[in-house]
Amino acid sequence: MISPDDATSSVAILILAAGTSSRMGGGNHKLLSEFDGVPLIRVAAESALRSMAKSVAIVVGHRQEEMRAALTALPLQIIENLEYASGMGSSLAAGVVSVSAADADGVMILLADMPRIKPSDIDRLIKIFEGSKPHRIVRATSNGKPGHPVILPSVLYGELRTLTGDVGAKEIIKASGIAIAEVELGEAAGLDVDTAEAIVAAGGRVTR
Repeated sequence: MISPDDATSSVAILILAAGTSSRMGGGNHKLLSEFDGVPLIRVAAESALRSMAKSVAIVVGHRQEEMRAALTALPLQIIENLEYASGMGSSLAAGVVSVSAADADGVMILLADMPRIKPSDIDRLIKIFEGSKPHRIVRATSNGKPGHPVILPSVLYGELRTLTGDVGAKEIIKASGIAIAEVELGEAAGLDVDTAEAIVAAGGRVTR
């Protein structure tokens, strides 16, 4: 596993993992489901850490003690979002403060519930951003449709820090006028597992 301190890129990764997992039902949390015996939240973190990213931070909120336990011994920054129940916007705002402090030219927003995103996918996006920074947004697509991850340039950090509630970066991207480089990653960029059925279909196991 590559330590963020050894990375050479100027892109920081921000993993969003603070949500309530409301669509799971039965009190289960999707990020504690296991893929090959590894909690999904750790799968996402390890993929990020194996990439060329400058640093990796993860935002936690709901059931955060269990999330922290699943991330034991990983060289990343864990950020607590006390406002997690309000939605994704608060997690983005909380996380970008950390990314700004890391002096990164861009931030990759990585959703923790996408089990098929590989380190090589992350590196591919980063390399395209590095070749055009700071003038582009780089966004993964799945069969031509917008997906995740997405890399946003530092010029947008100020606006990201103002997000609240259940609002993501979509409107900021749209209003920015910044050119978007789309990178086709196939199914991996569109597969997020929000339900128990989706987890099982993707090869995972619901645990708690």
